[in-house]
Amino acid sequence: MKPLLFLMGLPIVLFGSQFSVIVSKKAPFSTLSTQQVREIYLLKRHFVGDVKIIPINLVGQDESRSVFESAVLGMDRNRLNDYWVKQHFQGVTPPLTQPSFESIKAFVQNVEGSMGYLPSGMVDSTVKVVYEF
Repeated sequence: MKPLLFLMGLPIVLFGSQFSVIVSKKAPFSTLSTQQVREIYLLKRHFVGDVKIIPINLVGQDESRSVFESAVLGMDRNRLNDYWVKQHFQGVTPPLTQPSFESIKAFVQNVEGSMGYLPSGMVDSTVKVVYEF
């Protein structure tokens, strides 16, 4: 197990990444930058190369979702909610959600172009890691 440091109530891994952003193992790309992942989850980017991307988020108030929003999106929940309210009036809705990491993984395995995030310990050969945080 990797040592954890709690900073502002959020767990931070000292050695290695805590979470991995995953796509189908068939995806024709193997790495994304923080900015690319951020743009995909804020629905400012819809393609990586020729692949249409479907971002999948963990549902609700899970602490892991808060870690993702802070570390990758650079927003806390209130700021992100304000962002989606403004986007709503532009006809843009937030990413799809799934109730668990297991369902995110299954969705990514079965829906071409989907992207999600998991605890790094859940990653196996059925998916491809394109970003870690």
